[in-house]
Amino acid sequence: MNRALISVVVTAAIGLSFVAGYWLSSSNSTKQSAGAEVQSSEREVLFYRNPMNPAITSPVFMQDDMGMDYIAVYAEGGGDDEPAGTVTIDPVTVQNIGVRTARVETRDLSRALNGLGRVDFNEERLSRLHPKTSGWIEQLRVDETGKRVNKDTILLGIYSPELVAAQQEYLVALNNWETVRDSSATQMKKSAKIMVESARERLELFDVPEHQIHELEQSRKIKKQLHIHSPFEGRVMHIGVRKGQYVTPKDELYLIADLGRIWVNVDVFEDELSWLNLGDRAEMRVRAEPGRTYNGKITFIHPTLNRKSRTVQVRLEFDNSDLSLKPGMFANVTLYVDPQLGALVVPSEAIIRSGSREQIFVVREPGKFEPREVTLGVTAQGMTQILSGVVAGEEVVTSSQFLIDSESKLREATAKMMAAMATKSAADEDMSDMDMDDMDMSMEESTHGH
Repeated sequence: MNRALISVVVTAAIGLSFVAGYWLSSSNSTKQSAGAEVQSSEREVLFYRNPMNPAITSPVFMQDDMGMDYIAVYAEGGGDDEPAGTVTIDPVTVQNIGVRTARVETRDLSRALNGLGRVDFNEERLSRLHPKTSGWIEQLRVDETGKRVNKDTILLGIYSPELVAAQQEYLVALNNWETVRDSSATQMKKSAKIMVESARERLELFDVPEHQIHELEQSRKIKKQLHIHSPFEGRVMHIGVRKGQYVTPKDELYLIADLGRIWVNVDVFEDELSWLNLGDRAEMRVRAEPGRTYNGKITFIHPTLNRKSRTVQVRLEFDNSDLSLKPGMFANVTLYVDPQLGALVVPSEAIIRSGSREQIFVVREPGKFEPREVTLGVTAQGMTQILSGVVAGEEVVTSSQFLIDSESKLREATAKMMAAMATKSAADEDMSDMDMDDMDMSMEESTHGH
């Protein structure tokens, strides 16, 4: 009795298990089919591709040997005019991978040449003072190197026998002229006038200043010391004499430089010379003034080439009214040459260089990125000129474009593979039709034969 009861219970349990399994199986199948219907109503899955190799595909979802899910390839419905490799990414992913964009704009751009410059004196505002006669330095009014002097500042007083003799000659000529000035003898007056002018000119040739000549005319007393003045406003860069020293015309008394405008010499390689023109803009930075940029221009291109370095020296000129630039400094120089006016430019980081070609990604609509091959021009100041491939106002990707490029290449490879598969399928159908036609012809021939 107990055994019979146990057998009934076991049989009932097995039956219930089969019923429950069938019901769960039916329920899961119903859910999967419903999900598939929803998915197919939204986007059509063409096939699944290997995540590492787009050439390996499967008509159903599966995993590779490493357990990675195959990626679904959908029918995008973008139309036949959509370029190959166009990528569509949902907004959340776009934000997560940090995609940034910029507009294609029009601006003036120049080629940038970088070089090392050497700050030097402006030779057009540099004076080396030498005495015109021999003598002794009796008074040294400016005796400090680096001191600022104005135009006509008295630098020193010199005693020279030749200057004393020249003063005496001028006084004699003046007295003679005053004696015969009111005379009726025309020839005598003319000769006396010539003597005065000649004596005065000799003093001027000795660089005797105008105010001392005027004092000599008024006082009629010879001055033992005659002054030497500064020819322009500047800085005393060198003093070559001291008080009491005997000097000759060979001796340099002072070196005076106007540092308000400074020269910078930079070497440019010969293959870059064709880009240079006088007046091209230059920028300079020195270590003594971190963060500061000096703006100048090219003022001279030397006519000779350095045979050893194969470079040509180019001279730049900069404003130095605050005297922050010192002759002897080294400077980092950037020359902006070969200007391109109204060039189409994009940020340089937007360009993907793959060796044989350059491309950028253009935003066709939010989340959709089109690869575009471009032709590059001049690069400067973080911007690159685009000669062809884009138009002003288009939006291009400037960051995370390499992630987009990877997906784009997979899409492009997939598209090519699908095209190849379609071509092969069409060829197989043509071959099948030809085989059917051959079979029909064979049957007809055999029928006629009988």
